[in-house]
Amino acid sequence: MLAVLPVAGAESEEVRSPVAKQRESRWVKWVVSRIVRFALWLVFKPEWEGTEHVPARGGVIIAANHLSVADPLTVAHFLYIGARRWPTFTMKDSVMKIPVVRAVARSTGQIPIRRGSADAVKALGEAEKALVQDGASVIFYPEGTCTRDPNLWPMTAKNGVARLALNTGIPVVPVAHWGEHNFLPYGEKKPRLLPPRKRIQFLAGPPVDLSAFEGRPITAAGLEGATQAIMADITALQAKIRGEEPPAEPFDMKAARRKEAEAKKTERELAETEAAESEEHGKDGAET
Repeated sequence: MLAVLPVAGAESEEVRSPVAKQRESRWVKWVVSRIVRFALWLVFKPEWEGTEHVPARGGVIIAANHLSVADPLTVAHFLYIGARRWPTFTMKDSVMKIPVVRAVARSTGQIPIRRGSADAVKALGEAEKALVQDGASVIFYPEGTCTRDPNLWPMTAKNGVARLALNTGIPVVPVAHWGEHNFLPYGEKKPRLLPPRKRIQFLAGPPVDLSAFEGRPITAAGLEGATQAIMADITALQAKIRGEEPPAEPFDMKAARRKEAEAKKTERELAETEAAESEEHGKDGAET
């Protein structure tokens, strides 16, 4: 069983660097944390385990699976209350365009990112600065989006987290969670408020062993191997929470989309062929 930890009365004991303090507003963090904590307490009943694997201070990469658009809040809650570290996210630029969100995000040390390869590299640079210079705890979703696996297992992932870890030597702590999809499944706009206080479970593991990829030139094969190691640990943790066996191979969203596109193309070609044959038969009938 996972231990149920208190959600109120605990404060983050993380020691922030002077650089981090300059870019964050203490009072905004105080207000935001209390509003979010109260709202989450009304909606969820969290169970947390493995918080001892998150270091008390210093840079750490938190690599989590992505179930729902609601889970950034629950992951942040787990990190702030359970592990006593201030959560830092990389946030999409489209979200940062909302004035209130932009003000709060900047005041709480969040990292804006834009779409595109050049902007992604810049975002990784900002994340590296937060990890190395500020000693921040930065949350990443290696999958890049909510899972599309039919059974909600973690998918194949992008290599940004692996690249960041190998470049900096910062530990990657895998975190799996389960339950947010019962509140707000991906693709739905309205949350399911009943029954209240839905159970969500979190399990963090020890830092991912990336020793096989360290101390050597970073290559595409090395990044792929490190990414697979990170996702394997996250998947294993989620399997433990669920008490189920994960799939032998993770769901590949790109491959699935290619397969779907090919199927639609084949279906369209068959329909065009049948229409042409039908038209030809019609002409033959008219001539006779």
